[in-house]
Amino acid sequence: MLPSLPLALALLLSTSSAVIAAPKPHVAAGQSIPMYKRSPRRNATEMGIWAKNHREMLLSKYGGSPNHKRSSGTNLITNQNADSSYFGSLAIGTPPVSYNVILDTGSSDLWVAESSCITGCGSVPKFNPTQSSTFKNGTQSFSITYGTGQAAGTLAEDTVQMAGFSVANQIFAVCNQVSSGLLSNPVSGLLGLAWNTIASSGATPLWQTLAQSGAWDSPLMAFQLTRFVDDQNAEALEAGGSFTMGFVNQSLYTGDIDFQNIPSGQESWWILPVTGMTVQGNSVTLPTGSESYSAIDTGTTLVGGPSSAIQAIFAQIPGSAPGTGNFENYFTYPCNTQVNVTMTFGGRSWPISPSDFKLTQVSDSQCVGAFFEMTTGSNAPAWIVGDTFLKNVYSVFRFSPPSIGFATLSSTATSQNDVNGVVPTPTIGSVVLVSATSTGSNRLHNAATATSSPARAFNVFTVVVVTSLFIGFSIL
Repeated sequence: MLPSLPLALALLLSTSSAVIAAPKPHVAAGQSIPMYKRSPRRNATEMGIWAKNHREMLLSKYGGSPNHKRSSGTNLITNQNADSSYFGSLAIGTPPVSYNVILDTGSSDLWVAESSCITGCGSVPKFNPTQSSTFKNGTQSFSITYGTGQAAGTLAEDTVQMAGFSVANQIFAVCNQVSSGLLSNPVSGLLGLAWNTIASSGATPLWQTLAQSGAWDSPLMAFQLTRFVDDQNAEALEAGGSFTMGFVNQSLYTGDIDFQNIPSGQESWWILPVTGMTVQGNSVTLPTGSESYSAIDTGTTLVGGPSSAIQAIFAQIPGSAPGTGNFENYFTYPCNTQVNVTMTFGGRSWPISPSDFKLTQVSDSQCVGAFFEMTTGSNAPAWIVGDTFLKNVYSVFRFSPPSIGFATLSSTATSQNDVNGVVPTPTIGSVVLVSATSTGSNRLHNAATATSSPARAFNVFTVVVVTSLFIGFSIL
């Protein structure tokens, strides 16, 4: 999710997201940690509120080589609220303490609630600067807007660890003011995984520091997300898949990865043009040029797009109609219709499961689709492609050359759908770490005061990638 995403979406599905106080057992190198998800069911009224807030959130968000090198790592993800969000863990400070954060390829800032937080932090675990010997406080203010709320505080530096990697002097924000409902246990903040060009803090994101320093075997990161939206018995938290840094897990996909380059000069969000789409086997006419640009966003649950394209999609579904009330800008369709959609981004076509296309049922016969109309700001991509699509592919985000790749999920990956598993927990232990020190523009004294970068709000109903932290994990 990008820094300015409407917050309301996070409220609806994030009631079960709470940052887990970090246990501190010893973790041997080579051990991996799983992710989980929460998923209490919502009725049609609640889903209507969520859908309205989700759309508004997106409009706000987009509107406006050392010794003992560990070169790749895996974080297991937690699926929260039946695919509404996926969150994970990282560790901050010396000694390290773990915090659950939303992993968001649609934004670029790292921030966590601080122990001195005076509003909106409730019972979530909070970062205490006085307990870290490597913490460096700053004076520059930070503020990021999420449509219906914001987080504010100051920029700081400390050691941040994730998946066996460590970055010293990482700039992040410690927030003492958070809008009510923006955070909910067990989530303490957000980790942006987009490019530094849209960072409200002006800092280089953690992932980008690692990628450009040569700390990874391969300059890329990858996601596999599980599906529980069609499981009526899904628990609030379920195993959510995996997030890897520095390598791709070949057991989770088959065939080749279809890489498509990000348009030249567009390294901001992870952008790809939407070049084709079919609905029920029929091609849909789509905008071209920059109007076809999409942000591939792990922090967003659904798919938003230009009105003309969304209307053309539902025109191929007999019995569909514009939504009303909280479902305005969405469309309803007969629940007994299995909707088959494919999307193309310059290469192969990728099918979306009918289960993912169906957002919710609102009457005995009518359902609401997961594609909705939206108009983004002039500098933002016209399409926001979230987990409705990403659950159907193995997705790879490559630093060099800047590109995004998709591959077909393997049976190993799809067999994790709708299967109640062990919910991952954040752990911290002594490990051999790759240490990449933040330098240059990523230093605190050079970071720009956070202002009006395309901040994106995370919605916890959005599929938020949750990665269990293992400081010193081993490759799966």
